[in-house]
Amino acid sequence: MDEKTKRFRRQMDFLLELDKVKLIGRQTYLADGSRFENDAEHSWHAAVMAVVLSEYFPKADLAKTMAMMLLHDVVEIYAGDTYCYDTVGYQDKDAREMAAAEKIYGLLPPDQREEMMALWQEFEAGQTEEAKFCAILDRVQPTMLNHAQGGRSWVEHGIYKEQVEKRNAATFQGPDVIAAYMREIIDTAYEKGVLK
Repeated sequence: MDEKTKRFRRQMDFLLELDKVKLIGRQTYLADGSRFENDAEHSWHAAVMAVVLSEYFPKADLAKTMAMMLLHDVVEIYAGDTYCYDTVGYQDKDAREMAAAEKIYGLLPPDQREEMMALWQEFEAGQTEEAKFCAILDRVQPTMLNHAQGGRSWVEHGIYKEQVEKRNAATFQGPDVIAAYMREIIDTAYEKGVLK
């Protein structure tokens, strides 16, 4: 097998492995409350949000932001999804996800492995314009869905207002319009008794 074919096969092996991201369930219900969303749906939805909301992040490269959003949760194929309010699960989350990143991105040819790992690490570090944009999208998307179906997940897990505010701190540092949107959702949920 020549080098071009080997490279292509590695890329296809990686792409086929990514199909498993559709099987990773999250604790966020769809807007209609009919079932939980999966990681693939979350990543797709957040990537579309990047396109629609890019005007509020003029310094961020849209293509890079979309790539980050589409790839940020693929590590959960091996590490699993850690619910954002699961303090026990967060104790070893970083180690699980690093091992998973090395495994999943290791399926790619070396140059793409390095590129994808760097993109994932940039997302995790949250320092660049694109990573900050992604962090906001990654929090707005599930909050929006949770609000749309009455905060069911927050109620089921007995979540406190302060927990949601802490989890969504990045959104309050972003554009005013997004911060106001998130504040309205959280305050409304608290006033209705959805959040403790």
